[in-house]
Amino acid sequence: MQAVTETNPAQAAPEQGVTQKQIRGSSLFLVGRFLALSINFAAQVLMVRYLSTSDYGALAYALAIVAFIEPFSTLGLQETVARFLPIYHENRENEKLFGAILLSTGAVFLTGLAISVGLWGAPGLVAHFVHHQPLPLHLLMILILLVPIDSIDELMNGLFASFSGVRDIFFRKYLLGPALKLGAVILLIWERSSVTFLAYGYLLASAVGVLIYTWMLIRLLHDQHLLKDVRLRTIKIPVREVLSYVVPSLSASLVTVAIHSINIFILGYLRTMTDVAYYRAVVPVAQLNNVVMTSFTLLYTPSAARLFAQSDYDGINKLYWQTAAWMSVLSFPIFAVTFSLAQPLSTFLYGQRYAASGPILALLSLGSYFNVLLGFNLQTLKVLERLRFIVAVSVMAAVVNIAVSVLLIPRYGAVGAAVGTAGTLIVYNVLMEIGLRPMPNFHLLDRHHVPIYLTIGLGAAGLLAIQSFASINFYVSLVLAVCVSLSVLAATRKKLGIAETFPELLRLPLVRLIFA
Repeated sequence: MQAVTETNPAQAAPEQGVTQKQIRGSSLFLVGRFLALSINFAAQVLMVRYLSTSDYGALAYALAIVAFIEPFSTLGLQETVARFLPIYHENRENEKLFGAILLSTGAVFLTGLAISVGLWGAPGLVAHFVHHQPLPLHLLMILILLVPIDSIDELMNGLFASFSGVRDIFFRKYLLGPALKLGAVILLIWERSSVTFLAYGYLLASAVGVLIYTWMLIRLLHDQHLLKDVRLRTIKIPVREVLSYVVPSLSASLVTVAIHSINIFILGYLRTMTDVAYYRAVVPVAQLNNVVMTSFTLLYTPSAARLFAQSDYDGINKLYWQTAAWMSVLSFPIFAVTFSLAQPLSTFLYGQRYAASGPILALLSLGSYFNVLLGFNLQTLKVLERLRFIVAVSVMAAVVNIAVSVLLIPRYGAVGAAVGTAGTLIVYNVLMEIGLRPMPNFHLLDRHHVPIYLTIGLGAAGLLAIQSFASINFYVSLVLAVCVSLSVLAATRKKLGIAETFPELLRLPLVRLIFA
């Protein structure tokens, strides 16, 4: 046990290498994520400006139902295969590898298809939630077919990640998919068509993307010489191993995805489609805070799993907090704009009619960024196999969110929904963090990184104070946000080890001036 708790130079070097590899390897996905978000954001702005608030609210309502249903279809298998397939591949257990692929693909598609057909054949299951307007139900009957299609697409990401298909993920997930949906929005405006046209366009874009992804996967398996030895009679389906992770993965996914969807359901039922529009319009903006975290997720789990297999808990602690610190600093510019400048940003993006979305954006941004600050607590708990704890906390968070929203929405509308969302995310992450406490050598707050979090807090509070008490032009506020973000990055450079992690960046004159 002493080898676990003590750290010597020979052990520290591999730990540092794991962390640097995690951070550098996630950089490509971060770049791709920003490209995808730029394309999706352009489509979002064009869509909101073209459609009426009621039409956009109806589309948002239908998409929210689809987003709520999709985790039930994926069953959390996209994360499960990313954990098991690399192990099977490394151990040359190809019979289990293809068995897991067949099991996950079949389960995801059939579950999604059954859900879609069920709702299509019985629209009355959701009709009473939108009894006062027929358009949301009409759009839902079209978009419900996205459930099996998008679920397969999400599973494909896990499959490609298992076989190191980084370039394929970059192309399909971050370029082709968003470009197809942007094309549907542009065609909508070009044809001066209706929101129904856009719903069909989204459906077609997703179907084309999955077909291309399937062809790319077959090509990838062929290039790695995995198809030549596969025989149907020798395939072993590891049902017990794979399905043991379904419930915790599904419950955790439901919390993050369903919170916004449930609040939109309650808003649509207790208030109006205009309230839905105020809330839904800024959800993608607030979720920009998760861009960096999402990009870092793919490589974190296998890195932590390798350290866990070595019983290197000190290494897990270092990987956890160093990754959390990097994500917090890199996400700070987004948080500074979406939180401290939430009011002018909402008006700038969507016009004066969406001025009421300002406080909603600030609250949603706070909840999303708090999730980033505490790092990969959920993923680490999965590595440690604390599955029952994950399920219990996830269920409790969902119940708390519903209770708070039902209490606040009738009186405060979309702002009440935002309070429920932010509060639930904060409580959920605090409980997940507490769940890591039994792990040996784990610190609930690593003192080495305390200065980083203090710098972030001071930067955000100062910018908010300036925006609140001084009448400053929005563009000037953006310049201030950039300056504060650069100051935070420069002040935390040594703690993050930027020069050691990205030495090539020091060749750039401006970067060298800030970080040298």
